[in-house]
Amino acid sequence: MRLQVKGRGIEVSESVKRYAERKFGKLERQLDDPDVELELHVEGNPKIPDDHAAEAAIHSRRISLRARASGPRFEAAIDAVVEKLERQAVRHRERRQRKPAHKTPPKAAQAPESD
Repeated sequence: MRLQVKGRGIEVSESVKRYAERKFGKLERQLDDPDVELELHVEGNPKIPDDHAAEAAIHSRRISLRARASGPRFEAAIDAVVEKLERQAVRHRERRQRKPAHKTPPKAAQAPESD
Protein backbone atom coordinates (compact mmCIF):
# COMPACT_ATOMS: atom_id res chain seq x y z
CA MET A 1 0.00 0.00 0.00
CA ARG A 2 1.23 3.46 -0.88
CA LEU A 3 -0.15 6.31 1.21
CA GLN A 4 0.29 9.93 0.22
CA VAL A 5 -0.85 12.49 2.82
CA LYS A 6 -1.28 16.07 1.64
CA GLY A 7 -2.28 19.19 3.49
CA ARG A 8 -4.21 21.92 1.72
CA GLY A 9 -3.00 25.16 3.24
CA ILE A 10 -1.60 23.45 6.34
CA GLU A 11 1.42 21.45 7.41
CA VAL A 12 0.50 17.84 8.29
CA SER A 13 2.23 16.60 11.43
CA GLU A 14 4.11 13.32 11.58
CA SER A 15 1.73 11.93 14.22
CA VAL A 16 -1.28 12.47 11.93
CA LYS A 17 0.59 10.73 9.10
CA ARG A 18 1.35 7.71 11.32
CA TYR A 19 -2.27 7.62 12.50
CA ALA A 20 -3.54 7.66 8.91
CA GLU A 21 -1.11 4.91 7.92
CA ARG A 22 -2.31 2.71 10.76
CA LYS A 23 -6.00 3.30 9.95
CA PHE A 24 -5.67 2.83 6.19
CA GLY A 25 -3.85 -0.45 6.84
CA LYS A 26 -7.31 -1.98 7.42
CA LEU A 27 -8.22 -1.36 3.80
CA GLU A 28 -5.20 -3.25 2.56
CA ARG A 29 -6.97 -6.48 3.54
CA GLN A 30 -10.00 -5.54 1.43
CA LEU A 31 -8.29 -4.29 -1.74
CA ASP A 32 -5.47 -5.46 -4.01
CA ASP A 33 -2.40 -3.20 -3.71
CA PRO A 34 -4.21 0.12 -3.08
CA ASP A 35 -2.76 3.56 -3.76
CA VAL A 36 -4.23 5.99 -1.23
CA GLU A 37 -4.25 9.78 -1.56
CA LEU A 38 -5.39 11.55 1.60
CA GLU A 39 -5.93 15.30 1.60
CA LEU A 40 -6.47 17.14 4.87
CA HIS A 41 -7.65 20.72 5.28
CA VAL A 42 -9.34 23.05 7.73
CA GLU A 43 -12.56 24.81 6.75
CA GLY A 44 -12.36 28.59 6.84
CA ASN A 45 -15.82 29.22 8.29
CA PRO A 46 -15.59 29.58 12.10
CA LYS A 47 -19.29 28.63 12.53
CA ILE A 48 -18.67 25.08 11.30
CA PRO A 49 -18.05 22.90 14.40
CA ASP A 50 -16.50 20.01 12.47
CA ASP A 51 -13.93 22.12 10.65
CA HIS A 52 -11.21 19.49 10.06
CA ALA A 53 -11.95 17.71 6.78
CA ALA A 54 -10.38 14.66 5.18
CA GLU A 55 -10.81 13.57 1.56
CA ALA A 56 -9.45 10.25 0.35
CA ALA A 57 -9.17 8.61 -3.04
CA ILE A 58 -8.13 4.98 -3.40
CA HIS A 59 -7.02 3.54 -6.70
CA SER A 60 -6.74 -0.21 -6.87
CA ARG A 61 -6.39 -2.63 -9.72
CA ARG A 62 -10.13 -3.11 -10.21
CA ILE A 63 -11.78 -0.16 -8.51
CA SER A 64 -11.45 3.47 -7.50
CA LEU A 65 -13.11 4.69 -4.32
CA ARG A 66 -13.61 8.21 -2.95
CA ALA A 67 -14.89 9.56 0.35
CA ARG A 68 -15.02 12.80 2.31
CA ALA A 69 -15.70 13.39 6.01
CA SER A 70 -15.36 16.10 8.64
CA GLY A 71 -14.70 16.08 12.34
CA PRO A 72 -13.54 18.24 15.21
CA ARG A 73 -9.99 16.85 14.77
CA PHE A 74 -8.11 15.21 11.91
CA GLU A 75 -8.14 11.84 13.68
CA ALA A 76 -11.95 11.82 13.83
CA ALA A 77 -12.21 12.82 10.16
CA ILE A 78 -9.75 10.07 9.16
CA ASP A 79 -11.76 7.50 11.15
CA ALA A 80 -14.97 8.51 9.36
CA VAL A 81 -13.30 8.39 5.92
CA VAL A 82 -11.86 4.93 6.59
CA GLU A 83 -15.29 3.63 7.68
CA LYS A 84 -16.91 4.96 4.51
CA LEU A 85 -14.23 3.50 2.27
CA GLU A 86 -14.37 0.16 4.07
CA ARG A 87 -18.13 -0.06 3.48
CA GLN A 88 -17.61 0.74 -0.21
CA ALA A 89 -14.89 -1.92 -0.53
CA VAL A 90 -17.00 -4.60 1.15
CA ARG A 91 -19.99 -3.74 -1.05
CA HIS A 92 -17.80 -3.95 -4.15
CA ARG A 93 -16.37 -7.32 -3.10
CA GLU A 94 -19.86 -8.72 -2.43
CA ARG A 95 -21.09 -7.58 -5.83
CA ARG A 96 -18.21 -9.35 -7.54
CA GLN A 97 -18.95 -12.58 -5.72
CA ARG A 98 -22.66 -12.71 -6.64
CA LYS A 99 -23.75 -14.80 -9.55
CA PRO A 100 -25.37 -12.85 -12.38
CA ALA A 101 -29.17 -12.95 -12.11
CA HIS A 102 -29.81 -12.62 -15.85
CA LYS A 103 -28.39 -16.00 -16.86
CA THR A 104 -30.91 -18.77 -17.38
CA PRO A 105 -30.21 -22.31 -16.24
CA PRO A 106 -29.16 -24.81 -18.94
CA LYS A 107 -32.01 -26.58 -20.74
CA ALA A 108 -32.85 -30.03 -19.47
CA ALA A 109 -32.18 -32.90 -21.84
CA GLN A 110 -35.38 -33.94 -23.55
CA ALA A 111 -36.25 -37.55 -24.26
CA PRO A 112 -36.32 -38.39 -28.01
CA GLU A 113 -39.78 -38.83 -29.45
CA SER A 114 -40.62 -42.34 -30.67
CA ASP A 115 -42.79 -42.81 -33.81
